Amino acid sequence: MKQLVAGFLGALVVCLALIAPAQAEVRKDTLALQDNYPKTYVVVKGDTLWDISGMFLKSPWKWPQLWGYNQQIDNPHLIYPGDILTLKWVDGQPRLVLNDGIIRLSPKAKVTRLKDAIPAIPLKDINSFLSDNIVMDSDELTGAPYIVGGTTQRIVAGAGDRVYARGVLVGDYSRQNIYRPAKEYIDPVTDEHLGFEMFKIGDAVVANKKGDIISLDLRKTREEVSALDRVYPSPKESIQSVFYPKGPEDEINGRILSVLRGVRQAGQYDVVAINQGMREGLSPGHVLTIFRAGEVLKDPLTNELITLPTEESGMLMIFKAYDKVSYALILKATDIVSIGDEVHSPE
Repeated sequence: MKQLVAGFLGALVVCLALIAPAQAEVRKDTLALQDNYPKTYVVVKGDTLWDISGMFLKSPWKWPQLWGYNQQIDNPHLIYPGDILTLKWVDGQPRLVLNDGIIRLSPKAKVTRLKDAIPAIPLKDINSFLSDNIVMDSDELTGAPYIVGGTTQRIVAGAGDRVYARGVLVGDYSRQNIYRPAKEYIDPVTDEHLGFEMFKIGDAVVANKKGDIISLDLRKTREEVSALDRVYPSPKESIQSVFYPKGPEDEINGRILSVLRGVRQAGQYDVVAINQGMREGLSPGHVLTIFRAGEVLKDPLTNELITLPTEESGMLMIFKAYDKVSYALILKATDIVSIGDEVHSPE
């Protein structure tokens, strides 16, 4: 009998030893919740998944873990104003469930327009940048056809006018965009040329081609088209409109190159360019932490110059990545974001 009990206790100890690491791992992976997180929340118009997740999580970019294992929210992009979200615990992990997890059958059909669904991030703040700004490297810029002039020797032209370009079109596309170089991106650390920011000023239709001379009819313009503006087709890739924030797989250490719209400082929902791109492993949806560069001050006692430490000042999400440059939306800003601020992989 004693041998039987001893054997049973030994087996129990082995089982507990096997279970303990798994339980420890669950505790380790448990999402950090806000101290004052709500038990339930009613979705309202204007919400985003980022905003909602920020009410519950200290790290909102981890929201897929909060929603991802919920069978009722297979696509968390498809929740709507009026939906009730409830925080539950599933296998030791916090999970958001829809309408308290209760499914009620009804003979009525609820028809909701897809465009009313709650987006992951505020798309309205990046819509114009999804198609209006591109980055070209030196070879692309040099090889793109350029405007030589308009009819009746006009130097500038607008919508409804015909202009002429010289060069070889990229691909056989009837619709082309007119771009103007806005600035050259230079890496602030290595002085490497990263590319040219190109700003779309209009779109056109190819009317005729004769040799290397291209006739273009301008359809829409936001500025007057002039000599040396470049002709380039719309980006071949489909424009991504659904973003799921996540941390990058590789360590990222970069800088903010510019604040789009021609200013030097930015805040929440402004768009910035950074000196990291696809070659560093970045892609749309990757989230980075922003650190404000420490100011240089003079020590009032010794008169020596000292540099203050960098301080975390916000978070951004990549929505458009090129080889060496990426465009990102600032999702959170606790301080002013400036050119030269550092960006790193989130902890």
